[in-house]
Amino acid sequence: MTARKDGCLFCSIVAGETPAAIVLDTPELLGFLDIRPVFKGHVLIVTKDHIDTLLELPAELMTPLLTAGQATAAALGVAVEAKGTFVAMNNVVSQSVPHLHLHVVPRTKGDGLRGFFWPRTKYAEGEIEEYAARIRKAY
Repeated sequence: MTARKDGCLFCSIVAGETPAAIVLDTPELLGFLDIRPVFKGHVLIVTKDHIDTLLELPAELMTPLLTAGQATAAALGVAVEAKGTFVAMNNVVSQSVPHLHLHVVPRTKGDGLRGFFWPRTKYAEGEIEEYAARIRKAY
């Protein structure tokens, strides 16, 4: 039996209660088309067990999730003639459904997608090493 969370849209899709355009179904994962795609063919890959974020993802699901993302990226190259993909995962901030999911978005040169997802900034003099040290310490 799959662990689910009441009121979770993705758990409802996994259970077959909410319709979705399924493209991938493995024992651990389900892939389906995003109903609000960045581009047509945009796939969401979710864990069948309810997991909120990447921080809760069990180690044994990491390889299947990334392998599914890789297979989906290859499939989009064939199915929608994507020249590449944008693969991403939000954690809490901008995570519209609080159930772990990997976005695999088909890309083509000149598709209009720009860096608006990540506004860029610069480090002040010497600041980059300070940040690196803080992050190394946090591991």
